[in-house]
Amino acid sequence: MSAHSHGHTGHGHTHDLPDHRGRLAAVLAITLTVLVAEVVGAVVSGSLALLTDAAHVLTDAGGLVLGLVAASLARRPTTDTHSWGWRRAEVLGAAAQAAVLLGVGLYVLVESVSRLLSPEPVASGAMLVFGAVGLVGNLVGLGLLVGARGADLNLRAAFLEVANDTLGSVAVLVAAAVVALTGWARADAVASLVIVALILPRTLLLLASTGRVLLEATPAGIDVAALRGRLCTHPHVLAVHDLHVTQVATGLPTLTAHVVVTDECFLDGHLGPLLDELQALLARDFDVAHSTLQFESERHAEHEHAAHP
Repeated sequence: MSAHSHGHTGHGHTHDLPDHRGRLAAVLAITLTVLVAEVVGAVVSGSLALLTDAAHVLTDAGGLVLGLVAASLARRPTTDTHSWGWRRAEVLGAAAQAAVLLGVGLYVLVESVSRLLSPEPVASGAMLVFGAVGLVGNLVGLGLLVGARGADLNLRAAFLEVANDTLGSVAVLVAAAVVALTGWARADAVASLVIVALILPRTLLLLASTGRVLLEATPAGIDVAALRGRLCTHPHVLAVHDLHVTQVATGLPTLTAHVVVTDECFLDGHLGPLLDELQALLARDFDVAHSTLQFESERHAEHEHAAHP
């Protein structure tokens, strides 16, 4: 005999999600403005650094479009065919952004090395003007996103993109100043390499974060061994098996487990209070508010099919 039960708090209903689409739309408008300015600046000045940053900004504009779409999908209600709604769209959007950024970063790396070997003349004055326009626009975008960057992976991706753009604009300005003061044209290619160095590590970290969610790895910060041990400290709990902890989206970890309890729990009506106690423990000590626990007697283990640890 067993009881199958679900937690009833913190299900992450889509109507409870904070709406950051306005921020993303505003940042997208600013990013497109910066893109146009940097493309014009690259044509006028002949700067690879400006062109590199423009390519990066173009990628980020596409990423922000993906982010807006993902944010809208994530707010769609749950249905029988999508029992979690579209919450994981946030993760897919972030993964797509990171993958495109990685491709752009590798392309620019090759082009920058080529320019180092065969430098081309650049107009430092135009670089300074258009680099400054890009810096101002990116700083405004950062100001819009900084307060919400931890809300979900999608917004984190958008914040990282604008932060990288900001640092890229700084690199362009520094390169323009070096070219203007010293005439060293290779500074333009060096600035491009700096921008690549800013893109790749953060991109790989974001890919790792989204990959963990998509592979249904245990959420960061949750020690499964400690969690199992904590459940087993309850006087009525004899063992815990088939324990799985995964993450649907940011802030939505889920847990399922088979809990072996003493036989008297099935006879004295204690299963209801026990369920409340264990789910309260999971929410309080491990921040897992959505859990599904199946209670089993000791004899039930004989009928289990290749139970997991």
